Amino acid sequence: MSKKERIGIVGVGRMGSNIGRQLKDVGYPIAAVFDARPAVAAEVASELGAEAAPSLAAVTAASDIIITVVSDDAAMREIFAQSDDSLLAGARGKVFINCATISPGIHVEVERLANAAGA
Repeated sequence: MSKKERIGIVGVGRMGSNIGRQLKDVGYPIAAVFDARPAVAAEVASELGAEAAPSLAAVTAASDIIITVVSDDAAMREIFAQSDDSLLAGARGKVFINCATISPGIHVEVERLANAAGA
């Protein structure tokens, strides 16, 4: 494949932003970033040449692969919640990669939700 997948990152603190930097350095386009702290997202987006997405759904829309780097189980549930703003909006065919330290039960829960959404 000659075209690299567009990457979205949710949670751009120390770990998420460094993942983005490394991926950009090896040629992956970082399409969008989102963080609970909009100012942090804007700063990292500017550095990576990405959009500071206004919503979780916007990250999914802009990306082929979405990397999640959130703080805990509650945050993971929240970003995949079936609500007006969720990473699962328009998720059919998308790939989700979790890099957060969360419990095994949340992994299973999120996997079921993603599969149901066609991701």
